[in-house]
Amino acid sequence: MSTPGLGLGLLTLSAALPSVDSSGCEKADTSILCSSPLLQEIILFFSLYLVAFGQGGHKPCVQAFGADQFDTQDPDECKAKSSFFNWWYFGLCSGTLAAFSVLNYIQDNLSWVLGFGIPCIMMVVGLVVFLCGSTSYRYNVKGDEKSPFVRIGRALILAVRNWRTSAAEEEAHGTLPSESSKQFKFLNKALLAPDGSKEHGKVCSIGEVEEAKAVLRLVPIWATSLVYAVVQAQSSTFFTKQGATMDRSITTGFKIPAASLQSFISFTVVISIPIYDRVFVPLARAWTGKPAGITMLQRIGTGMFLSAILMVIAALVEMQRLKTALEYGLVDKPNAMVPMSVWWLVPQYVLLGLSEMLTMVGLQEFFYDQVPNGLRNIGLALYLSIFGVGSFLSSFLISAIENATGRNGGESWFPNNLNRAHLDYFYWLLAALSSAELTLYLYFAKAYIYNKASRPMQS
Repeated sequence: MSTPGLGLGLLTLSAALPSVDSSGCEKADTSILCSSPLLQEIILFFSLYLVAFGQGGHKPCVQAFGADQFDTQDPDECKAKSSFFNWWYFGLCSGTLAAFSVLNYIQDNLSWVLGFGIPCIMMVVGLVVFLCGSTSYRYNVKGDEKSPFVRIGRALILAVRNWRTSAAEEEAHGTLPSESSKQFKFLNKALLAPDGSKEHGKVCSIGEVEEAKAVLRLVPIWATSLVYAVVQAQSSTFFTKQGATMDRSITTGFKIPAASLQSFISFTVVISIPIYDRVFVPLARAWTGKPAGITMLQRIGTGMFLSAILMVIAALVEMQRLKTALEYGLVDKPNAMVPMSVWWLVPQYVLLGLSEMLTMVGLQEFFYDQVPNGLRNIGLALYLSIFGVGSFLSSFLISAIENATGRNGGESWFPNNLNRAHLDYFYWLLAALSSAELTLYLYFAKAYIYNKASRPMQS
């Protein structure tokens, strides 16, 4: 928490330092991207990397620590833990909404120093509040057991070393839970040495094998979530570019910034989470008997379904935008406004917000809950990696399509003139990939065996 705060403080400093233009005139507090002296550039980039580095450690660790405050052995706290992930994301999106609606205006119209200074002050206040609760936090009880990395690695190594064991599978069927013994059978070989002995050092405990299997079970869910992350990446790229070409007038003389359309995502999340947590979950809980109303994988899959639907809607809206540009003779006028209201884009942003509320929160809870004890923060880091890898996949997919369609003078899907582009083709492709992803996800989700392990807590 202190590292991102330090980074924001340095960002504020870089904006406050006077900059020098080509004529030698000093420009104080204009734009951090104007011709800045070397010192200002060093502080700027160092602070940006510092914020990114701090967020990489802060996000998974503080969320895991927050969820650790709930005792899963207590029925009431078990229900509250599921709500924690909902309200965590509610707070996150509330901050994002404030940034889009308030800080963007301050930075563009008032002051970059103030625009960076306000988040810095809020981060310091948050750190103080966090430290004030230090005496009341719960911490994990750590015994003498080895690191979970060591335990899982040992199970994998011994499974390879004991590959000739013939009786391990039969032994596993008698000791492991019946469902678990059928998955990743090669790991069962870690339970019995080739000579039939169970000498310490030659074999693993059942718990170590179960932990290794729990980690491997996460891989298909992680992989089948990547297309969803590719869809998420479009909200800040092509969706925004679409909006920039459309009629964004709200009143006479006022246009909504294209980038601010993303606030509809956060607004939808902020509205939908209280309804989901306070209305849907109690009703579903009464029907299913599950603490969270529905399972984590059901929640994730529902959001993936909405993601596929929103890409179909996005494709249809883009087809209408291209048709309007053609009717008004604007195909070769990329800077002209297409006489089509930007409100056409709102449904896809709203659906994106709903899918975030379901899938992203579901993934957070899933990767926290289903990893072995001691790896909760690593599990949430795996969740975050889905969207990092998804962003890279989105860039790779766009580059591959650009090279394939624009080769030998062909008609590229992504020219600079958006009125001659084929974003509708790209959206249809993403809709098809999302449908294929959902099919694979449902297959793996149906076969998934939940990890029921819990940890002792102390106050």
